[in-house]
Amino acid sequence: MTAPLARRIAGAPISWGVCEVPGWGHQLPPELVLRQMREAGLSATEFGPEGFLPDAPADKAATLASYGLRAVGQFVPVVLHDPGHDPLPEVESAMTGLLAADAGTVVIAAATGTDGYDARPALDEAGWARLLSNLDRIAAAAAAAGLTATLHPHVGTMIESGEETQRVLEGSGIGLCLDTGHLLIGGGDPVAVAAGWPHRIAHVHLKDVRLGLAQQVRAGATTYTAAVADGMYAPLGAGDVDIAGIVRLLEDSGYAGWYVLEQDTVLHAAPGQDGGADPLDDVRACVAYLLALAGAPGDAPGPAGD
Repeated sequence: MTAPLARRIAGAPISWGVCEVPGWGHQLPPELVLRQMREAGLSATEFGPEGFLPDAPADKAATLASYGLRAVGQFVPVVLHDPGHDPLPEVESAMTGLLAADAGTVVIAAATGTDGYDARPALDEAGWARLLSNLDRIAAAAAAAGLTATLHPHVGTMIESGEETQRVLEGSGIGLCLDTGHLLIGGGDPVAVAAGWPHRIAHVHLKDVRLGLAQQVRAGATTYTAAVADGMYAPLGAGDVDIAGIVRLLEDSGYAGWYVLEQDTVLHAAPGQDGGADPLDDVRACVAYLLALAGAPGDAPGPAGD
């Protein structure tokens, strides 16, 4: 039996500005982020970038458990198109940690091979063939381990736009992580994907976006990082993505997975210092919005299956 929507809401450290990109703003300590996740009413989270949690798989799970949190997945950016690079060992290493923490989802991004998300090369046909083949290899390895692999369209990676996402869906069997923000910024339509491919959506990252800044990124007038720092992501319901419509489509189609709150944030200072904003405020607003959609404004979300 599928757990109610109110019990399938998870967090992610990027909502607190914790990011793998060098120079990505002020980085908060794990103990603050994990404590605030619980204060926001969350009981589950993705792992966050390498170095945020301890390296040893058992220690990752123990750290989360000490804050009353469980793991639901991990964002794993890997190069998929390079003929000289095998991405599978990196993904298998991540899967070891996920299995130790009883998490179910590997969230793959098609990394460019360079730092950051502000530029990317173009793929030729041979590169596309390698990328799609590697996605299927990863999906098979994950399934053999009892996990679900998903591809996350992401600005500044090799799979960014609606057309590129469509090509993955048509050319590979891997599941999709529907990221409502990145897909819109990349020129896709997250509502159309939710309506047209519900059977392929295995994981969801919920973001709301201020369309004006998204269009500037799409047009090359500003970088992704600068737009995030300028507030491109809004609390759910305060931006231009039809979050309510997407959630309704997914729930009606039988989606039983997690809704991960992911509002990419760049912090300029620690909360309360030098005018630093407190990310907890936006996360609380997002939780409240989803609980209202679920018709359970007083419930606290918890892990699926409870």
